[in-house]
Amino acid sequence: MDYLSHNVSENLKRLRQSKGMSLDQVAEQTGVSKSMLAQIEKGTANPSLGVLGKITSGLRIEFQTLIEAPRVDFCLVKPEEMIPTKELEGQYKVFTCFPFEDSQSVEIYRIDVEPGGVYTSGSHGERTREYITVIDGTLTIECHDHSQKVEKSQVYKFETDQPHIYRNEGSGRASCMCFFLDYTNIR
Repeated sequence: MDYLSHNVSENLKRLRQSKGMSLDQVAEQTGVSKSMLAQIEKGTANPSLGVLGKITSGLRIEFQTLIEAPRVDFCLVKPEEMIPTKELEGQYKVFTCFPFEDSQSVEIYRIDVEPGGVYTSGSHGERTREYITVIDGTLTIECHDHSQKVEKSQVYKFETDQPHIYRNEGSGRASCMCFFLDYTNIR
């Protein structure tokens, strides 16, 4: 199941249940068959825009409400069980623990840099900041013509409106958790 189908599946089920409606009632109100609604909720159907339009109109909700990332009350992420988002063999691995889509302002990554490895990240735009906490080893962070060595258990923040580098000059793997904040709309 792709990302959007998953979102529609979860959101439709949550919305229907929060309104105390059965599938029969939603079918009657939207003009979408009960079997199609059941397939959408199970994630086995890929509804057309027309079907999604009928659902949003019948339930009197905005389209965005149906496709946005569903609310998650709790979630345990195990990077060792994840596929890296970015990887360069022998250099680094980047794992997206919580993507920007979850909150529209924060992303959380784990970055592993091998001994002698370098990970270069592009600019994230104006009014963006990273908070790094090193969980193993030592990393050198380079940004804005400034170089900062960050050791295990230390926390470092820096503006990420320019390209920046994570460098491991040690003899063992260095790992950090990276909290990326877009504060464009935060006052």
